[in-house]
Amino acid sequence: MGAATASRLMGLVKTKYIALLLGRSAAADAFNAAFQLPDMVSYFLVGGAASITFVTILTRYREEGREAEGQRAMSVILTVMALVLGGAVVLAEFAAPLYVRLLLHGFESDPAKAALCVHLTRILLPAQLCFFASGVFGAVLLVRRIFSVQAVTPLVYNGGIILGGVLGVLLTRHASVSSLAIGAVAGAFCGPFLLNAIGAHRVGMRFRPILDWSNPGLREWVRMSIPLMLGVSLVTADNWIINYFASHVGGAITLLTYAKTVFTAPVALGQAAGAASLPFLASLFGKPDRAPFARAVNSSVSRIFAFSLLLSAFMIAMAYPLVDVLVRGGAFHRADSGTLALYFGIFSISLCLWSAQALYARAFYAAGNTITPMVAGTLVTAASIPVYWTLYRSMGPAGLAVASDIGIFLQTSALAVLLHRRRMVSLAGLEYAELGRALLAALVSFAALYGIRSLIHTTSRLHELAWLAGTAVVWLAISLLVLRLSGSSLPSQLLGRVARRA
Repeated sequence: MGAATASRLMGLVKTKYIALLLGRSAAADAFNAAFQLPDMVSYFLVGGAASITFVTILTRYREEGREAEGQRAMSVILTVMALVLGGAVVLAEFAAPLYVRLLLHGFESDPAKAALCVHLTRILLPAQLCFFASGVFGAVLLVRRIFSVQAVTPLVYNGGIILGGVLGVLLTRHASVSSLAIGAVAGAFCGPFLLNAIGAHRVGMRFRPILDWSNPGLREWVRMSIPLMLGVSLVTADNWIINYFASHVGGAITLLTYAKTVFTAPVALGQAAGAASLPFLASLFGKPDRAPFARAVNSSVSRIFAFSLLLSAFMIAMAYPLVDVLVRGGAFHRADSGTLALYFGIFSISLCLWSAQALYARAFYAAGNTITPMVAGTLVTAASIPVYWTLYRSMGPAGLAVASDIGIFLQTSALAVLLHRRRMVSLAGLEYAELGRALLAALVSFAALYGIRSLIHTTSRLHELAWLAGTAVVWLAISLLVLRLSGSSLPSQLLGRVARRA
């Protein structure tokens, strides 16, 4: 947990540093949008999450005592996909100008911004090879319940971006957006790739380049990954859709990206819980009695959903001082914080949904079923696009944040209903009474914090930080009091987990 928290903090430091250097300028828009094509290449060629399918496959090999076969399968998959993904990266280097023109259409009004985005995209593309390999090596560690490396790699990756920016300033005497992109590639190599590779080597994995198209492990991986490659989950497409519309408003991509980055710091708790639980869930699903599997999913979803409700209350009520302290400085001004706080507050409404969907999706992956979530995600994405368009037309960039909330509600609901209808995880198994108590505590604490927030009239970040610390204590005290008075078991569960870790 400590390493994961440090990684989240480093992500916030990275955002702060980029905002300090670039503010909400055209260069900031170009930099934030430049990650989109590399992400798409990875998503459509390797399903965007290599470790998900590898964990399921390797768990079965390990439990059946066939680890040597699993190791050979990994070598084959790495070799084949390095060739395929490498070829795709080369093609994408040539296609980058066309991509920016079509899917970041608003950049056409600023040719310099479009050209810079193409330049940065070409720098960032090779990093996808590192991310794919890290997914394979990382799966080896996850199967063995070694989670520390996965927590540290984002720390190194974000550190690479910051270091690249610092070196760029030292060498060129001004803010260099290209150095940030170069730092991202270096961070991807040193963090996600190198640390996972070293970790996998230490637990006995030995990679050898092997081309074997008939390998059963390769065929199974392709069978499981194709649905992830062909489908489009809103979890990933949300940023693509937002950027398409936001590209027509100067600075909107940057502000929405900053808001999502700050928002996803706690969202990562649900994602980390989902990743850590995948080997455990895969093992439970492989047993004749599926009841423990269903109970584990419902228990995890109920806890993360309840805690997310409580945290959302604090995030929404204190949105302005929170983002002002975290982001304002340098080229990012106080006036920008107001708009950023609006987007952040809207995103924060859906915190519980983003956290829950990560667990529901991995329940399907643990069962070896990637087709159902792919079909559901694709349909939800297609149905959501008119919502983004309508709300953008009526509300501007803020409407895109609202549409994101609506879309993730549909995505999470669809996965939950499908698990229920397939009799894998019953909706009746959720701890509704506990969720109701958490909602009550969230509403009471929000009302109290909102009243306090109206008393804050300061432009000093030091004073804002003091207010945040004080209101955090108030939020925690009120939440615990309401939970205890209502008979909730959540406080004792959380304290028990902290005590066990201590």
